[in-house]
Amino acid sequence: MLKTGLQVLVVDDEWKITDLLEDYISSLGYRVTATTNSKEALKLAQQSKFDIVITDLKMPEPDGLQLLSAIKQIHPSTEVVILTAFGSMESAIEALKLDASDYLLKPINLELLKISLERIAKKRALEEENISLRKRVREGCRIGELTGISSQILEIQQIIRRAAQSDSTVLISGESGTGKELVARTIHETSARRDGPFVPVNCGAIVETLLESELFGHVKGAFSGATRDNIGLFRTADGGTIFLDEITEISPSLQVKLLRVLEEGRIRPVGASKQIPIDVRVIAASNRSIDEALKDGSFRKDLYYRLNVIPINVPPLRERKEDIPILAEQFLEILNSQSKRQVKEISVKAMEALLSYNWPGNVRELRNVIERSFVLGTGESITLGDLPPELRAHEVKTPDTIPTLVESERSLIRRVLQKSRNKTEAAKLLGIDRTTLYRKIKKHGLAIS
Repeated sequence: MLKTGLQVLVVDDEWKITDLLEDYISSLGYRVTATTNSKEALKLAQQSKFDIVITDLKMPEPDGLQLLSAIKQIHPSTEVVILTAFGSMESAIEALKLDASDYLLKPINLELLKISLERIAKKRALEEENISLRKRVREGCRIGELTGISSQILEIQQIIRRAAQSDSTVLISGESGTGKELVARTIHETSARRDGPFVPVNCGAIVETLLESELFGHVKGAFSGATRDNIGLFRTADGGTIFLDEITEISPSLQVKLLRVLEEGRIRPVGASKQIPIDVRVIAASNRSIDEALKDGSFRKDLYYRLNVIPINVPPLRERKEDIPILAEQFLEILNSQSKRQVKEISVKAMEALLSYNWPGNVRELRNVIERSFVLGTGESITLGDLPPELRAHEVKTPDTIPTLVESERSLIRRVLQKSRNKTEAAKLLGIDRTTLYRKIKKHGLAIS
């Protein structure tokens, strides 16, 4: 007996057929639910996820094709097999367009049904194996939360591993949203300082007159409003790492003081007479071109040389699009772990749109898009329709997305030939005579053997 564990829903308005199929499919090792009411079947599909649905074509509304369409809307990965005593090329093509997995004629050939179910079971097993493989691949190309398979990210990961073995200063460059803070945090978390604090500071977000006090601290009475001592962010980061983002935004006078801190390992709080030793690793970053800042004189060369011991450039997402599927799936995993709602996958068309978009906001924008689609979507997959309008405009247009009538006929005949013992049986399954079958085989250039 085949031990698949797959759940099968059988729908036919004739109870004799549902009883027969329920007993037979159960004997093959599947878990089976059967109903003679298509409306009840739709309710069951809304309440539970079935791996396979076997439904009659001709039933009171919703009929088999309507049920197929509705179930695919709810659970796109559910495999649907259509049964009918009224076989026609038109209905078969329509079923295939709606993504039916198979189309079997009545009276039901149980052996063919078994073959169809086994094929679906093998496909599902392969999909599960692929999911597991992708997870192992992601884990293998991840340091902390820094994930990717592009050559640029793999090179950055190698630099991080080496940088983590020292206390040298690091200067990270890259556009806004590329993940510079994540790189800095990953260096910290993989270094010997991992048990110490990681203190991020956005130098561009703090008023220039207050930045020195925020970084180095101040003593009581150092300036108007200084009613008590403040140890500052460098001392807060003692034993750990301080991350100075937007480093090119600090004033020339503060650049001189920061250079002295890097060279001496000491800070002088505002208003203090004595210096205080600190044990802090400094990682800095900028989304502005540092070369331009050096050329226009707004950033000191001596400070640049002191910071740029280990340079890391984080490329924009548009230059490493092979990382998009892994990043998107990672964000989806995080959202699933934080929510009662579970989204299984990102549809092929949605992923194609993600890959074709230019991502001016880089990884930050990608994360925002995945979260938005997760929150506003309703199905078990993120579909193209769940994406923001600007991404839907980047849908990849493929002329053969919906097959032509000729293509569908050729595909159907090939599938029937592959599973039939001979041409007579194939002709019977297709509802045509042998002469017509041979004519169509020749028309479509299919192998006659």
